[in-house]
Amino acid sequence: MWCTVNERDGLGDNLVPDYITSVRAGGFYGWPWWYMGPHQDPRHVGKHPELRKRVIAPDVLLQPHDASLQITFYQGQQFPDEYHGDIFASEHGSWNKSVRTGYEVIRVPLHHSGKASGEYQDFLTGFVLAKRGRNLGRHLGHELVDRAFLRHTQKFLPLHRAQVTGQRQRRTQAIDARAFLARIALH
Repeated sequence: MWCTVNERDGLGDNLVPDYITSVRAGGFYGWPWWYMGPHQDPRHVGKHPELRKRVIAPDVLLQPHDASLQITFYQGQQFPDEYHGDIFASEHGSWNKSVRTGYEVIRVPLHHSGKASGEYQDFLTGFVLAKRGRNLGRHLGHELVDRAFLRHTQKFLPLHRAQVTGQRQRRTQAIDARAFLARIALH
């Protein structure tokens, strides 16, 4: 079992990292006294020192305030073989950080082992405009439909579609969401 965690706010732009992790039965991940292993939340100094050594460090650290809202495990055929079984995560994006972060879809390689090695890769990016930091929609989720990867946003329109067009190339395009949804509703 895996989960994504949107960590606590109120400790500044660079704390506390959000994360994606495997879940261990009976595991303790620190909330609300500790985070990322043995780091104590300064708002809870001196509380529950006995829990410090029990805190499990997460598998994959993300940028603070990335706000993953959905993770899925890739089981399709349309992307390269090394993607099979990997995690895709939709990053909703920061609202409370001086420099925007998130607003993308990332891939967490599991290396055909079911285990993460700590890294993640940008998969769909470019949804924050350089001018004034405006965004083109905050990610809500994603799905594989019609042999392509679809990204859904809070603004809903447009959907974005990514598909492999060559051996290692991805092509992305905005699509008319209404027409696409009408087309798949007919099937």
